[in-house]
Amino acid sequence: MSNERPRAETIAAHAFRAVEPTTGAVVPPIYMASTFARDESYEKRLPDDYQRGGSPTLYQAEALLAALEEGAGCLLYPSGVAAIFSLVDTVPLGGHVVAPVNMYYGVRVWLKSLADKGRIALSLIDMTDSAALRAAMQPGKTDLVWIETPSNPTWDVIDIAETAAIAHEAGAILGVDATATAAVTTRPLTLGADYVFHSVTKYLNGHSDVLAGTLITRETNERWALLQALRTKTGAPLAPFECWLLMRGVRTLFVRYREASANAKAIARHFSSHPKVERVLYPGLATHPGHEIARRQMTDGYGGMLSFLLRTDFDGARRFCTLLKVITPATSLGGPESLAEHRKLIEGPDSPVPDNLVRFSIGLENVNDLISDISQALDRL
Repeated sequence: MSNERPRAETIAAHAFRAVEPTTGAVVPPIYMASTFARDESYEKRLPDDYQRGGSPTLYQAEALLAALEEGAGCLLYPSGVAAIFSLVDTVPLGGHVVAPVNMYYGVRVWLKSLADKGRIALSLIDMTDSAALRAAMQPGKTDLVWIETPSNPTWDVIDIAETAAIAHEAGAILGVDATATAAVTTRPLTLGADYVFHSVTKYLNGHSDVLAGTLITRETNERWALLQALRTKTGAPLAPFECWLLMRGVRTLFVRYREASANAKAIARHFSSHPKVERVLYPGLATHPGHEIARRQMTDGYGGMLSFLLRTDFDGARRFCTLLKVITPATSLGGPESLAEHRKLIEGPDSPVPDNLVRFSIGLENVNDLISDISQALDRL
């Protein structure tokens, strides 16, 4: 075998492991210990001797994700919002943050609350408009530019390389929520981002049984050291069993993601001209305004996430979700089962999401069953 770095699919399938030397197990073990004995010289055998700082299972899971994203380091947290909050906590008092209008609503609401308290200055803009981003930047004050691509739930596509150049020109860092691309089809760090974030709960774990989040860095520096210290002091590393479940999920990541992408693309095409669907929002459609950027930036499929703007009102969109029989009306995404969600109802009246938007996470079912299910719900709407 050559000494070339294994390709991403191989790294994922092996969970970045060697065969366990004592037993020959091909599945990584779980180290559940809360404390670890020092050696005969009273030196640490591991980077940490107490689970609040880390564990062997955590280190392996973090090395796996860092390798997939081609990053210099990875930190795993008990939830996605814990990871994002930690990064924002490193912004200096009064520092300026630029983020998209269309983004995960929990983070948007929290950022606005921080701005209202004077903790940060905040600009929420259309991140697909590079001119708007340039106008929003405050050189010397803007500390963090945060984007999602594709963005939830409208699936806008943002040019990562261009955004990174604009952020760096003003002295800011770029953080990218890449949950929807799952280290399969886009690698933001190779395009100039400083940090990539994933809600591990979603595609990376892929089985709807883990709550976790991660930050992966392009380089280890003072800010990264601060993030490491904050996680240890707050006791917020991901626990060993969840790390093991994550690695179990990553081993099938590429085949799951590609199958979900194929299903979603077929559904998007099938319903793009349906009389009861005003518009299908999916980057894989040539009619999507961000399709050309997506073709450049998303090299291995367009993902399993799409949204419908239905020809109905708030109540009709909510009722549509209840008419589905195969697709489950539930929050979250990236699992083997398909889900549908009326986003405006979830996000509340202050949300910029249209009243008639239904978000789908397309899973691994037979695509004809999914098309039939959506069709019968539209017929009954």
